[in-house]
Amino acid sequence: MSESRDKLRVVFIGPPGAGKGTQAAFLKKDHCVCHLATGDMLRDAIRSGSPIGKAAKEVMDKGGLVSDEIMVGLIQDAIKTPDCKDGFILDGFPRTIQQAEKLDQMLDAEKAKIDRAFEFAIDDNLLVRRISGRRVHPASGRTYHVDFFPPKVADKDDVTGEALIQRSDDNEETLRKRLGAFHQYTTPVIGFYKAKGILSTLDASASGSTVYNAIKQVIAGRSGLRAANSTGTTGSQA
Repeated sequence: MSESRDKLRVVFIGPPGAGKGTQAAFLKKDHCVCHLATGDMLRDAIRSGSPIGKAAKEVMDKGGLVSDEIMVGLIQDAIKTPDCKDGFILDGFPRTIQQAEKLDQMLDAEKAKIDRAFEFAIDDNLLVRRISGRRVHPASGRTYHVDFFPPKVADKDDVTGEALIQRSDDNEETLRKRLGAFHQYTTPVIGFYKAKGILSTLDASASGSTVYNAIKQVIAGRSGLRAANSTGTTGSQA
């Protein structure tokens, strides 16, 4: 992969329910970049029977955790596809400092780099409310919320009209455990990107349109990246 100023390569960092998927959909539509949600990528690789998918399945069948090398390999394969020719949004990776370092090493080999990391900052208690109201269209992954981002017709997908579901793990007990893991392992990644001077912190408690306006301000240009980074939290500025 050759370096291009026109490409957009960003990382979304935030706890479950912070709105990363919603914002990724907006950014994907406006910039023709691919949305790399690593959980979905792993499941797709296993279904496809690719070499990396087979390696991941073998580990998971034994009850193990998929290695950083396998995850970085998945990303490396994905960013070479036509869908990612204009750039990518990484959602759900890196989750640890070690993963962030391995990601940088892989991108260096591809003569590429992360342009911007967005932190989705939000209070844990608000997330509990958000998660409990979340509804999902299983086939497409489109996500709604009964209060914050409702479908046009209650419990129906806007595009297909098919029924929406509530995920079995969208409950407070499960979410509290996931939040604990996020704060323990992923919060240090925020410092990793801050030290590189490419971190922008978003007020993820704001409306979806407000958060996206803040993202657009940050990615408007390289000069915009520097300006936004110097102001701290950007969500409240849009």
